[in-house]
Amino acid sequence: MSVRRSITLALATLTATGLLTACGTSDPATDLAAPKGHKDAGVNIGPDQDRIRGKKVAAAADLVPEAIRKRGTLRIGASADASPPLGFYATDDKTRIGSEIDIATLVADTLGLKPQFEEVSWENLFVGLDSSKFDAVLSNVTVTEERKEKYDFATYRLDNIAFEAKKGSGWTVKEPADVAGKTISVSSGTNQEKILVEWSEENVKAGRKPVDIKYFQKDTDYYLALQSGRVDAHLGPSPTAAYHVATAGQSEIIGQLSGAGGDLQGKIAATTKKDSGLVKAYAAAIDHIVQDGSYGKVLKRWGLGGEAVETSEINPPGLPKTKS
Repeated sequence: MSVRRSITLALATLTATGLLTACGTSDPATDLAAPKGHKDAGVNIGPDQDRIRGKKVAAAADLVPEAIRKRGTLRIGASADASPPLGFYATDDKTRIGSEIDIATLVADTLGLKPQFEEVSWENLFVGLDSSKFDAVLSNVTVTEERKEKYDFATYRLDNIAFEAKKGSGWTVKEPADVAGKTISVSSGTNQEKILVEWSEENVKAGRKPVDIKYFQKDTDYYLALQSGRVDAHLGPSPTAAYHVATAGQSEIIGQLSGAGGDLQGKIAATTKKDSGLVKAYAAAIDHIVQDGSYGKVLKRWGLGGEAVETSEINPPGLPKTKS
């Protein structure tokens, strides 16, 4: 199956139902993914996105530090990995599209700034913030107590994660005991890794087998490992897992939980260097796009309506630190 056809089918499915019941068509002239039986209801996956755009709101723009207002650009870091529907490549295989790019663009518009994106590896997102290379990162970053020591957060989406296994695996995951002795893959440096490591340690303390953790940074690599049986499951963001399930029809979600662990709802947030003076501006911009409806339209377009927030929170409780 071609890359374009895979993306078309997956996004049509996510848009129509969020599950596996729709199929799609792609017109090379428009690169439009449309659910079966519907017209003009598809998702544009071509490089010409015709994004939902916002307008400058003085009350939010005035909160931006003067030096950035004078510069006129908002330097935004985003992960270069292909993780649809969050951030991935259009049908030209070079233009970045997805829900994170759309929301970041709306935030910049509201602040009266031109969005300036740079795609880097996951770990370099934080290096970019530390060095003041980026003013913000909007790339599925979860609020954690450890990260709050160095960064400020303005939330814009709920964070849920999922275990994805080969179809017909015959098992479900609800608690640490369910993954004891299993081989699970995860991306390093993520909150998913932190949760999986803690679950493995909990299993050992309870006299169960630890989790055999494997690390993959690219979705394509872990997916091949999953299909070949080298790993029993992968733990990653729920939207990405839903995409994979919809695309290939060879895997299934066997468990979901909050990205902040079992006792707290995880939150995804616009991330900025601590005390940069930007977090209040981000929160104000996010609140505005929530209220004017453009935020909801973006999430609906990408099949993420179930992860919407009603307001942006600044530095809310996050994934707890690892217990010593």
